[in-house]
Amino acid sequence: MPVTSQPEQAMTDPHYQQADTAAPPPAGTMESDRTGAAADRPWHALAVDEALRDFVTGRDGLEDSEAVRRLAAHGPNRLPAAKPRSAFRRFLAQFDNLLIYVLLAAAAITLALGHVIDAGVILGVVIINAVVGFVQEGRAEQALDAIRSMLAPQASVVRGGPRLTVAAEELVPGDLVLLEAGDRVPADLRLIRSRNLRIEEAALTGESVPVEKAPVPVAADAPLGDRSSMAFSGTLVAAGSGAGVVVGTGTATEIGRVSALVGTVEKLTTPLLRQMDTFARRLTAVILGGAAAVFAFAVLARDYAAEDAFLTVVGLAVAAIPEGLPAVMTIALAIGVRRMAARNAIVRRLPAVETLGSVSVICTDKTGTLTRNEMTVRAVVTTAGSFAVTGVGYEPRGAIRRDEEDVDPATHPPLAELARAALLCNDAALRQVGDGWVVEGDPMEGALVAFARKAGLEPELRRHLPRTDEIPFDAQYRFMATLHHGHDGGGFLCVKGAPERLLAMCDRQRGAADDEPLDRDAWRARVEALAAEGQRVLALATKPMPAGRRDFTFADAEGGLTLLGLVGLIDPPREEAIAAVRDCQAAGIRVKMITGDHAATARTIAGQLGLENARDAVTGRELDNPSEPELRRAARAADVFARTSPEHKLRLVQALQAEGTVLAMTGDGVNDAPALKRADVGIAMGRKGTEAAKEAAEMVLADDNFASIAAAVREGRAVYDNLKKVIAWTLPTNGGESLIIIAAILLGFTLPLTPVQILWINMVTAATLGIALAFEPPEPDVMRRPPRAAREPLLSGLLVWRIVFTSVLFVIGAFGMFFWALQRGLPLEAARTIVVNTIVVMEIFYLFSVRYQYRTSFTREGVLGTRAVLLAVAAVTALQFLFTYAPVMQALFETRPVAFRDGLAIVLVGVALLVPLELEKLVGRCLGRLRGHDHRA
Repeated sequence: MPVTSQPEQAMTDPHYQQADTAAPPPAGTMESDRTGAAADRPWHALAVDEALRDFVTGRDGLEDSEAVRRLAAHGPNRLPAAKPRSAFRRFLAQFDNLLIYVLLAAAAITLALGHVIDAGVILGVVIINAVVGFVQEGRAEQALDAIRSMLAPQASVVRGGPRLTVAAEELVPGDLVLLEAGDRVPADLRLIRSRNLRIEEAALTGESVPVEKAPVPVAADAPLGDRSSMAFSGTLVAAGSGAGVVVGTGTATEIGRVSALVGTVEKLTTPLLRQMDTFARRLTAVILGGAAAVFAFAVLARDYAAEDAFLTVVGLAVAAIPEGLPAVMTIALAIGVRRMAARNAIVRRLPAVETLGSVSVICTDKTGTLTRNEMTVRAVVTTAGSFAVTGVGYEPRGAIRRDEEDVDPATHPPLAELARAALLCNDAALRQVGDGWVVEGDPMEGALVAFARKAGLEPELRRHLPRTDEIPFDAQYRFMATLHHGHDGGGFLCVKGAPERLLAMCDRQRGAADDEPLDRDAWRARVEALAAEGQRVLALATKPMPAGRRDFTFADAEGGLTLLGLVGLIDPPREEAIAAVRDCQAAGIRVKMITGDHAATARTIAGQLGLENARDAVTGRELDNPSEPELRRAARAADVFARTSPEHKLRLVQALQAEGTVLAMTGDGVNDAPALKRADVGIAMGRKGTEAAKEAAEMVLADDNFASIAAAVREGRAVYDNLKKVIAWTLPTNGGESLIIIAAILLGFTLPLTPVQILWINMVTAATLGIALAFEPPEPDVMRRPPRAAREPLLSGLLVWRIVFTSVLFVIGAFGMFFWALQRGLPLEAARTIVVNTIVVMEIFYLFSVRYQYRTSFTREGVLGTRAVLLAVAAVTALQFLFTYAPVMQALFETRPVAFRDGLAIVLVGVALLVPLELEKLVGRCLGRLRGHDHRA
């Protein structure tokens, strides 16, 4: 029956650390313990009485009735489902734009007045825009579903004595769960037994290698990555076996806590969308105010009938509102998505494309993002001195160097013998897969195999010196030992493990000629020097054994060893990541590392990457209780943050954003999901990233390569440049059309074109000429500029001037052609047809000018254009021929055929438009040089 000596809340606290402290097994007992997994031994034989009492659990596990009671009290072991938006709601969201509201209102009133064609064309444009936005936006967010999927579907438990397999969602606090290699941990467990238990926690803590687990208690306030007596839900058992008491299920687990963080994180809108929202409100106010004033003037001063005045005002609103701009911007972003996909950056949410162009800080996880997530031997220390090992990852290619020169291990006996021990006292193997290498077994042991092969040893050595007995690694005694024999029958032990443990087991050290007395203080200094460089340190030793011995005991390995030396291992930075960091810094982007790994390791990797302030690492403990100003100051000043939790990452992101930073956050683990969601651009790793990270992010790197981020930023900046060109082209052309109507009413002229003709111009040119600008290639200096300010207005002073200047030129050209046609006796419909074609031609020539906002268009490249520009010009020309000459279009839009002479005059007006536009750019460049800065919009 369950024991109730402790309060029940203790068993539900994942941080509760009290447990039994079992002593290391006595000498002579290792043989049975080496092969017996926890699940194979009688449960009552486990010395766990105290731990079971603490968690209100009996030695035979919970009785079924008690499990049912606790399930009712605590609920199922699963995370709450998030209700996704329906496709219909997502489609309706595409109409949530102030400019679209104005157009819908205009269409409704126009339809009520009986003008069906006008209303139909307006609605057609609005619906086309909504469909484009709906298709491009893609899937709804699924971050909570992804985290939920990490829970194991089944679990092995002990209930009422026998071992059972139950659904993971039926686990309750107090259940006794058995773990074996390959299992996904089904709930948060307080370990009560372990045998060589190592758990892969990179997705939760950022640790590079599987973490050793043991029931030994740790401090209650230990960081997540240091809670060695806990096994966390969703992590993977890499090796060994163990058992634990469930202390947290569902939302009470660490993954559940992260899930709650993701659910409460407020998703920020992008800088462009914020700017567009402000722009839309201001533009709508100006258009409605101007339309109301024109309506009043037309009725009161020009004696227009109210209905005619309203239709005219509708024409003015249609001319002024850039109704095609949302669709063209969406298409421009979609083009950026396609270009980024070619560079292995998969964009999940469209606005993230543009946001990359304004990113000023990239906060990146270390493990698997900046580093390879592959352990590598970097240093070897013997009595002969220190050696550097080259090469990356598990590829067995590299050299052993000393004083910048390659060395032959055969000429350094201690080095050669250390490499032999590293290969023999090892259960891992390397396998080539395509162009890369993978490890079968423990990552650190795989790194030792790669090192041994760099030292000239081949895996066949294991057959020549076969293993006859072993003591597997266990966290309690912190070493592994193997017994080997040569063809002459002689035997020897190879031992590897924690340096402080092996130093206590050794009394000699291998010298160049003979064994020497062990200098423990000197070796401890060498261990500290390697650890200070962020390296994980292993010691290797050996001991001769009598001929004929085929087995050995714990006592044989505990003493009388000869130390061979030390190896320092590290998860090295990607070579391409070093170059990418340099590119980002050249582009004015600051890179900050936020990792769950140790501070020394983080500082070392940061230094190798070339991060600013690499030696000043801020730890998670320092981020626990600072004031808001202190947190902002630390976030701004530091570039390396170590031993961080999901809350720390999220707080750092929020602190940087509070400083006005546009921030990209990269990561691959569940622990990164809240920060990924909060960041302006969340970037997840595609290969080694968890589904939770991918679903919380706006962008996924298909190649897990930080270098792809620099390429994505380049494309993002190009997209923003192109969006600015689209705006710089759209607003002046729309402004010219509006000014034509306003001038006609103010001066009492007949309208040179009808509202439906204006809508035709906007729809046709936006769908062709506007889209062509979205295909413009990046400008040469795109990655040599600083990031644009997040609060940079869309309408700069220069752009406002260009809108006015270009609009006036359009008015002059349109009215000139209109009056010239009327003076020659052409009917009003023919004159309006000439005006429509004149405006379209002027927009074509203005397109060639706006393609180069800072350079002249009178160049070979400027005249020839790009393939997209030429296709757009061809398409709009064909549509204008249909508009002018097709009978059905003449009936719909009241057009008439245009004579060849009039067509030639229309083209000449377009050519004439280029001259003042290019002169204006020339004057702007000269003024910019006089002021000592670039002339930029």
